[in-house]
Amino acid sequence: MMIALFWLAALMLFALATRLGRHLSLIPIVSQLLLATFGLPLLMMFWIEPHWQLTGAQLVAPVWLKTLYGLSFAMVLGHILSDVIELKLDRQSLKIAIPSFCVPFLAGLACAVWLLPDQAWLSSLAIGLVFAITAIPVLYLYLRHIDYPPAATRRLVQTAIFIDLTCWSLFALAQGSLHLSSLLLPLLGACVPLLLRAVQLRQPLVYSVTFFALLVAAEHYQLNALIFGIGYLLCMARLKQAWVPPVNPELFKRLQNNLAIPLILTFGIVQINVHSAVASLSWLQLSALIVLPIASKLLGNWLGLRWVPVSFAGASRWRESLLLNIRGLSEIVFLNLLLQQQLISAALYFALMLMGLIATLLPALAGMGRIPFRPPLNTAEQVRKSCANN
Repeated sequence: MMIALFWLAALMLFALATRLGRHLSLIPIVSQLLLATFGLPLLMMFWIEPHWQLTGAQLVAPVWLKTLYGLSFAMVLGHILSDVIELKLDRQSLKIAIPSFCVPFLAGLACAVWLLPDQAWLSSLAIGLVFAITAIPVLYLYLRHIDYPPAATRRLVQTAIFIDLTCWSLFALAQGSLHLSSLLLPLLGACVPLLLRAVQLRQPLVYSVTFFALLVAAEHYQLNALIFGIGYLLCMARLKQAWVPPVNPELFKRLQNNLAIPLILTFGIVQINVHSAVASLSWLQLSALIVLPIASKLLGNWLGLRWVPVSFAGASRWRESLLLNIRGLSEIVFLNLLLQQQLISAALYFALMLMGLIATLLPALAGMGRIPFRPPLNTAEQVRKSCANN
């Protein structure tokens, strides 16, 4: 009963944080990250553990909760990977993406090898990928929020898709290389769209419902969900099959923002003892895990943007570098995946979560968090515009 009450209270706190954030012009994921990084650890330390006598392990133990977590994880991961469908080969975006991925990825590998304790090569690879990730959904929301020009928005979002697809694919292939037998079922599942097309099924909802059902099954049975998800959606893209949410888009968005993301964030944070997590990292390590991912990503973004012409007259490469440094949702899901598979420690999880929050807030702190002001047209301009339209 107490565990269910805690999770209900946590969801209510996230709803309150989201509502308060809107009054400060913060998009929901930023408000949720603030609560997860600072509010939940304080709640655990000063209320749940001493007064309720509940530990993080107890809070995530119920079977019903793990089932709900699996559904939420599939929903958010599926939403992120669904951007693969929209991927269009664009030379300018690819030029930006190459250094934007390579520079932070190499910095992450160096950090893992020289500054962190000895660990498996897959863990070091994962840290490099965390350094390189750009959050596609949060970047798009930021760009839409500040009314960024459509052509420039498409170029930045395409760049983020290239980067994230590279990150998820490399990790999936590296993970699968350790257990080659585990690749067969996910790869067979990825071919399901071919089977659906062979039996003359073309309704987008059939493909999407099948995708989410198989993604939940892959996560539940600890198969390689990444290989399945990427392969399935690449197969849909090859068939030119549209992707749609499995439920009404507005309902899907509400479920994701109000249930799935808060549950994923809380599931990861409550398992961390903040005192021991911070104590297990030196100040040098903690500083490096916050500063190096942001600095290396900004450098890679800037180099990529210098390689291509500006997206529109008056565009600032510095501002676009900050925007491509946004982490948010993609990094949260990736970190939870690494923590769940014990590829990173609780201390690394907390430090990288804090880094992701700072990186996601940087564009807003740099003045890009508000909708630009447009002065009203004067009478003569209104007449000319009306004549042009007619």
